[in-house]
Amino acid sequence: MAVAAVRPFQLHVADAAIADLRERLARTRLPDQAPGEPWAYGTPVEYLRELVAYWRDRFDWRAQEAHLNAWPQFKVPLHGIELHYLCVPGKGPQPCPLLLSHGWPGSVFEFLELIPRLTDPARFGGDAADSFTVVAPSLPGYGLSFAPGQPRFGIEAIADCLAELMTGVLGHRRFAAQGGDWGAFVTSRLGAVHADKLIGIHVNLLTVRRDPKIVANPTPEEQQFLGELEHWLKEDTGYQWIQGTRPQTLSFGLTDSPAGLAAWIIEKFRAWSDCGGDVESVFSKDQLLADIALYWFTGAIGSSFWPYYGLGRAGADGLCAVSARDPAAAALGGADDVQRHPPLERDAARRPLRGDGAARSAGARDRRVLQAIARQLSATQPPPRLRRAHCRGLQGPRRLRCRESSWPRRASSSSRRACRPCAWPRHRRAAA
Repeated sequence: MAVAAVRPFQLHVADAAIADLRERLARTRLPDQAPGEPWAYGTPVEYLRELVAYWRDRFDWRAQEAHLNAWPQFKVPLHGIELHYLCVPGKGPQPCPLLLSHGWPGSVFEFLELIPRLTDPARFGGDAADSFTVVAPSLPGYGLSFAPGQPRFGIEAIADCLAELMTGVLGHRRFAAQGGDWGAFVTSRLGAVHADKLIGIHVNLLTVRRDPKIVANPTPEEQQFLGELEHWLKEDTGYQWIQGTRPQTLSFGLTDSPAGLAAWIIEKFRAWSDCGGDVESVFSKDQLLADIALYWFTGAIGSSFWPYYGLGRAGADGLCAVSARDPAAAALGGADDVQRHPPLERDAARRPLRGDGAARSAGARDRRVLQAIARQLSATQPPPRLRRAHCRGLQGPRRLRCRESSWPRRASSSSRRACRPCAWPRHRRAAA
């Protein structure tokens, strides 16, 4: 890939598109409210009515646009699409290249508070030797990496595309990778099939099987987890089924109605954040609407469903598991080294990738890189969306998943309080 193909990018939504959005919001037709507790059946009418009014009359898209444009952004033609990414140089003696991958319904907006802590740790009281050069792409098919009619990408294709971005376009021989939600699937896939390109991976969601029958003779603690998992599979996976089976049908309503789009996304932000039922205790309306508006203006909601559709046809085991005959297994030290990760026995996600020769020993710098990722992610309160993702580590119930998350338990007793309901440390935001 020629370097000349890369071009700087700045986001600017046309005034006419903003005016059209406000007109649509003004014409919103709301349903009646079902009886029972608010949020019991999804986003309640009164909350959405208030949010729509704020979006129409008070939300400042240009301010959010400027916040994103304050960071270096680029586009490059890659694998048949125009891939959008942020590339922020680190400030330190030898910044490590780090790929950050978001998930659904996320976007690069969720990284804007985290990036300076990774690129300039000395500014926040850290060690400049732990700095990273951060590359944060909009996943193919998401946000600014979407255009109508472009190819659809599943997890395997996304991982291959991002590996090419880091090595073929940006010229990094090896890099570290971090991801949550679908980003964790992408990161795990990178570790399975592109191990020779990686220093290590750090995930805050484990791509493991969600089978209530996976443990033959569960302990009482495991039995509690399995009960929570069974409840979650029954009550909280409906969105996966519709997005994974009829993504086109769903996309009509969410592409045409901004209120419908907001209702679909906002319910997930509330369910997946440590908010105690009050989503705006963790996110401001502006933070929520910046993400939702990016899906609206880019028209990317339908294509963002594609990983669900692809996963339903490939099967979770087809994404990350490798056989003993797979070359990727050898690069990681053998199939056993990849597959032997019982979810209630060990934290596999913290293990550094190992390659042939000198890389097999995961040298001092490689270990330091992974430790630095953990330190920077835990030294301050991470962005709320990212923080919730670690509690959602198995895409199911929370109490035992936190034990398996790669999120480090690093905080003084005076600076943490328990997340609801998993007793995971929740760090206070440090002053910028």
